Amino acid sequence: MEVRRHAQDSRRHQRRPRPDHPLHPVAAKTGRHLLAARRLGRGAEGIPPQTAFTRKEWAIIRAHSTPRQVQAFLDKLPYNWEKSKETLRSFRGAIAKRTAHCLEAAITAAVILEQYGHTPLLLSLESTDKLDHVLYLFKQNGRWGAVGRSREAGLQGRKPVFRSVRELVLTYVEPYVDYTGRLCGYGVGNLRDLGDYDWRFSPKNVWKVERYLLKMPHKKYRMSKRTHERALQRFTAFRAADPKAPVNYYDSRPSWLGNPDVPSGPIPKKFRHLKPDQAKK
Repeated sequence: MEVRRHAQDSRRHQRRPRPDHPLHPVAAKTGRHLLAARRLGRGAEGIPPQTAFTRKEWAIIRAHSTPRQVQAFLDKLPYNWEKSKETLRSFRGAIAKRTAHCLEAAITAAVILEQYGHTPLLLSLESTDKLDHVLYLFKQNGRWGAVGRSREAGLQGRKPVFRSVRELVLTYVEPYVDYTGRLCGYGVGNLRDLGDYDWRFSPKNVWKVERYLLKMPHKKYRMSKRTHERALQRFTAFRAADPKAPVNYYDSRPSWLGNPDVPSGPIPKKFRHLKPDQAKK
């Protein structure tokens, strides 16, 4: 699905610092935006009003008011393979280009659902191969769920049925296993921690979001050697039988928010020297 390096890739982390961008000017909130701000409290001061969005952006926001609807919207977006250069687009950039990789999709979900009272939380999953994954994290009726974009069905969203973030994370442990992947940690970040940084509307790449995720604390997770070997054997056998079919045999499938039958899709030439799964997350 996507190359799971996006947010936590050590190669990107070593890049030179990129210029940061101030927040898009926000007019006074009115109507339901004011109500949303009151529900969220002081942390909601930066929620943009309708006037901050283009007509196209606002139409998308109005048409997708729930995590399930946002997941369906992201499922239809072509995956951003970053064929010409690496990108980390804001919500505005992703909507304009009509494409997104996992972190761009998580940011997009955060902006849309922020308008409906949700806090812009990101869930970062670390892997031993440094190819990490990021999802949008939300809480509904006291239970945790996630919205995510990935070309691997098992790494997309989850229904809000989990009592804790750890319980949710455990459903990604086996789907993360491929020839190189193995989940080893997870962390939760709030995009509002970035203050006036413009992760919503910037026309430039929002690399500060990536740096924030790299630096924030992550809880360690240890997958036993025996469990990993079993998962890897199962994955290897499945891929040997069918290199293109969606890997959707996991026990966590009933809790998936996205489409469990999504195909892996064609692999761009740039990634064809890799094993099929290495060009997927």
